[in-house]
Amino acid sequence: MDFSASAAQEEGLPTQQHQALLAIRGHCSEDAMTIGILAERLLIAPHSATELVGRLVTAGYVLRQTDPADKRRQTLELTEKADAVLRRLTAIHLTEIREMAPKLIDMLQSLQAGGELKSDPWPS
Repeated sequence: MDFSASAAQEEGLPTQQHQALLAIRGHCSEDAMTIGILAERLLIAPHSATELVGRLVTAGYVLRQTDPADKRRQTLELTEKADAVLRRLTAIHLTEIREMAPKLIDMLQSLQAGGELKSDPWPS
C-alpha cells in the first residue's frame, strides 16, 4: 500500500527497513530471531539480510548479539527507538484503515450483489 511506504518514509525509514522491523516484531517462535530467519521472512539472500541488519543497527533500531548457544549465529532484538517508530506507524495505519473501511464495505457489498463498481474506490 502506498500510504504505508509514505508513512515509513516520513519517519525516515526506507520501506525494506520498515518491513524488517515488522518481521522482527512479529517473530513469535521460541527460537530467537536471527539474520537467517529474517532473510527467509523477507525473501532475500542472507548476505542482503546481513547488510540490512547492519543499517538497522547503525540507525539504532536493532541490537545484534552473538547467540550464546551457537557462536556462529547472531540474534536480533528491537530497540526502544524501533518500538516507538512502529507504534507511530501503527497509529497512522489504523487511521488510514478506518478511513478506507466505508469505501471497502461499499465495494464488497456491490460485488456481493453482483453489481459492478460504480467508480474507482481509490482514485490516484
